[in-house]
Amino acid sequence: MARSKHWDEHPTSALRVSEGFRLEDFDRTGKPGFSGSKKQGRRLRKERGTLLADLQERLFAQGRVGDDRSLLLVLQGMDTAGKGGIVRHVLGMVDPQGVQARGFGAPTEEELEHHFLWRIEKALPKAGHIGVFDRSHYEDVLIARVHELVPQDTWERRYDEINEWEQRLTDSGTTIVKCALMVSQDEQLDRLAKRLTRPDKHWKYSTSDLDERAYWPAYMEAFQAVFDRTSTDAAPWHVIPSTRKWYARLAVTELLTSALESMDLEWPAPDYDLDEERARIANLRRQGE
Repeated sequence: MARSKHWDEHPTSALRVSEGFRLEDFDRTGKPGFSGSKKQGRRLRKERGTLLADLQERLFAQGRVGDDRSLLLVLQGMDTAGKGGIVRHVLGMVDPQGVQARGFGAPTEEELEHHFLWRIEKALPKAGHIGVFDRSHYEDVLIARVHELVPQDTWERRYDEINEWEQRLTDSGTTIVKCALMVSQDEQLDRLAKRLTRPDKHWKYSTSDLDERAYWPAYMEAFQAVFDRTSTDAAPWHVIPSTRKWYARLAVTELLTSALESMDLEWPAPDYDLDEERARIANLRRQGE
């Protein structure tokens, strides 16, 4: 992987969960691997966004001619970690017709009647598309574990089920990019407070957000288990400090660009005779003279 400007270590390795990773030691204010400034980071994201858009269009074009490959971006994080900002500012740089975004809240009664992966399977991206999960199947080993929504032996089994399911997914042509956005408790409180000062953000505030903070240690324990048990070669986790929003958005841009580059995407060859079609256009032009 070619090193991008200002990256001393590419985020595919700088942010990837490796053996011995400890969330309690993770600096949520840092910018791992990146030596540039905020201004340089923002400029670089726009530059890389041009490449990202080109690669995404190639993926979409290939999907139109029978290529069954797709890409799935999984976003997890506590409230205010910046998942929505990633969707707007990163995926907003590509053609929206090739993006399928889905958020997962509490399961419906119908969804509860099925296996926990049933609703996730239904939301997978179509061939040629980038799918985005704002929260995902990992809610079933995070919030379900923290709030004891299911027995322990149930959520314990789910780690292996997730690994097997993600392996099958990658084997069938879907590249998975998993990103955990990590914000500190203090930064989260500041962001929640700011929502109360802006009428355009009031709708994003929930009175339950402060209640959830009481479970912070349990959530961090649950996230650690997720990283320990579901960061695989097929679908590794990348843990991204999100105090600096510009850095988190740049990092996800790089991770997506890298994933698409690894697909070696080419523009599909035409299924028609170029010279014949050019001749037809030339003939129509002559007829119009």
